[in-house]
Amino acid sequence: MKNFFVSMFLWLPLLAISQNNIEGMVMEDNPENRRLGLAGANVYWLNSQTGTITKTDGSFVIPFKKENNQLVISYVGFESDTLFIDSPKTVNHWLKPSNALNEVVVQKKRDAVQKSYFSPQNVVTINSAELLKAACCNLSESFETNPAIDVNFSDALTGTKQIQMLGLTSPYLLITQENIPMVRGASQAYGLTFTPGTWVESIQITKGAGSVVNGYESISGQINTELVKPLTDKAVFVNGYANLNGRLELNTHLNKQLTDNWSTGLYLHGNRRDAKEDGNGDGFLDAPLGNQINVLNRWQYQNPSTGWVSFINLRFLNDEKQVGQTNFVPGTDKFTTNSWGGEINTRRFDTSLKLGYVFPELPFQSLGFQTAYNIHKQDSYFGFNEYNIDHESVYSNLLFNSIIGDTKSKFKTGLTFAYDGYGEMVNTQDYSRVDKSIGAFFEYSYDNLKELSLTAGIRVDNHNNLGTFVTPRLHLRYMPWDRGSFRGSFGRGKRAANIFAENQQLFASARQIRVLGDDSSIYGLDPEDAWNYGASFIQGFNLFGRTGNITLDYYVTNFKNQVVVDWENPLEVSFYNLEGKSLAKSFQFEINYEALKNLELRTAYKFYDVETDYISGALQKPLQAQHRFFANLGYMTVPKENGSQWRMDYTVHTLGRQRLPYIANSSMEYSPSYSLMNAQITKVFNNKFEIYLGGENLTNFMQDNPVVGADDPFGINFDTSIIYAPIMGRMFYTGFRYKL
Repeated sequence: MKNFFVSMFLWLPLLAISQNNIEGMVMEDNPENRRLGLAGANVYWLNSQTGTITKTDGSFVIPFKKENNQLVISYVGFESDTLFIDSPKTVNHWLKPSNALNEVVVQKKRDAVQKSYFSPQNVVTINSAELLKAACCNLSESFETNPAIDVNFSDALTGTKQIQMLGLTSPYLLITQENIPMVRGASQAYGLTFTPGTWVESIQITKGAGSVVNGYESISGQINTELVKPLTDKAVFVNGYANLNGRLELNTHLNKQLTDNWSTGLYLHGNRRDAKEDGNGDGFLDAPLGNQINVLNRWQYQNPSTGWVSFINLRFLNDEKQVGQTNFVPGTDKFTTNSWGGEINTRRFDTSLKLGYVFPELPFQSLGFQTAYNIHKQDSYFGFNEYNIDHESVYSNLLFNSIIGDTKSKFKTGLTFAYDGYGEMVNTQDYSRVDKSIGAFFEYSYDNLKELSLTAGIRVDNHNNLGTFVTPRLHLRYMPWDRGSFRGSFGRGKRAANIFAENQQLFASARQIRVLGDDSSIYGLDPEDAWNYGASFIQGFNLFGRTGNITLDYYVTNFKNQVVVDWENPLEVSFYNLEGKSLAKSFQFEINYEALKNLELRTAYKFYDVETDYISGALQKPLQAQHRFFANLGYMTVPKENGSQWRMDYTVHTLGRQRLPYIANSSMEYSPSYSLMNAQITKVFNNKFEIYLGGENLTNFMQDNPVVGADDPFGINFDTSIIYAPIMGRMFYTGFRYKL
């Protein structure tokens, strides 16, 4: 294997064939230093699906075609420019900040969801325009209008939404914030609710094996969130939200440019729910009572004269939830049989630093350093089950980028250090441990935009509990014809399963917990180890003068070892090492098309085959719909000179039947199929103010008896974890956004 990778790295650059390309850089128009590149700028041909995104140094390469002559360059916070190009050439272009340009430029509306034809990885980018299609109160609610991610309720108590991709739950995803691991360990169950939607600038969803640069834990994919930047965000932003189920929310952004180099932002979030909702009359709250205070202070530094860029984040969060029966009073009923209930109280502090340096004389070469520290403390109980966890984490990543010969062949290399200290108590049992790892990685990229691109990486990590192991990843992209792109990938992922933090919904039941392990240092269970491989194809098209694209992808995740969560027995939940096979197969067919002027249609069909060998035999994953259908219609009027317009969105999710684990006193083996419909309408009065009104679960479909044994919560059949559909009926909400 080693000789194969070495040979591949030596021979691939020789495969380059001559072609006509536009090469260049996109930079900030700053009189002090006009060589500071803008990373992530959009470069594309007007009225075509051909485009790319600038690298970390601002460089780009895009194929030249005679039928295209208007090259659009855009970047958030800067005015878009359109260049007229009639022949292959080198293009170095400077963008001016949006408040510094008064001339009119030719522009094209940026797609709310962007799919790259040129990236070797299967990446979908969701920008802020897409996030506005729903209330999007937090990150877990940001995927309702995108078929790449499935969103389900995790239990009948907490109202927490769990995300899935490729048929696997979020622990198998690497969830990062600006490429720093964020939702993991103790925060796995509720961490997505700790990032308010208004803080999010864009989300990148990568299917399949991710990059070795971001670590070894990714198995089914990666979700990376980019936060709004103090320099480019509005000086003042206020968002208010309220729904008929008693949830109130307020978000405030305050940004200030302090000097030519320093900008800062203060982001405040608060939400509260005091109303007790019990729409199905089972005596249990349909949604928890609670409140959250979330404060983020963000500092941005740019020095164009030296090439240094940095971000510093400081965040504090306090989140409190009360669940259980409507008459439960913590002060008098906690740990008694007066009434069943629980509380989940979380306090969290985060700080992170990102530092980047672009060599002024070598814009294709850069050095980056990331480091983060957080401490997460959760105290909780569910009836008589008590669960407390403290998680202290340190993460550092040093990264160097450069080229081999020319900009077609690039590489990244670096070192990673991670520390995780867990203080974990389940009732009276202590499961505390320390994880430490250090790793090195190398990633080679060959980029021939016209036909072939490749990213091949390998990393070696030494972990005190997982041992020393190698994680290879490979991504290929081939374009045989115009706007047609084939991709293939494979890679390995490895992780330590935090079995209690990831499955907290099982504490809210009468099940006995059994851990069937040996003397291993992590719950007595072996680490999870899996290979993911798959292929995808995207084809752009023009129909009746309007653009669209068709996407097909197929992925398989093959577990060499998995910590099986077995709750087929209604009286217990067992955790044990896989003996046999566990495969997750995922197929998706998607169409995106502008059906009418300003009317966009997105529709998808998904099929999952997720089967695991349990002690009782091979079974399909419970509470997993094998067939899913998705459709989204989005319409907006042409904005007037002052920005006034209407925006309307409608989304439908149809889920096929789901296999149910055994339910006491029930003969149901499968759930019924059902559809969910959401809609929202937004009135933009001007560039500063807008209001929105929406509804969720408009068909009012609800699961019957979501709390098993609700009439006897201290009995042996009590269970709140078997959830296949919404437990709340039709819900309406309203809100406003103010920008200055």
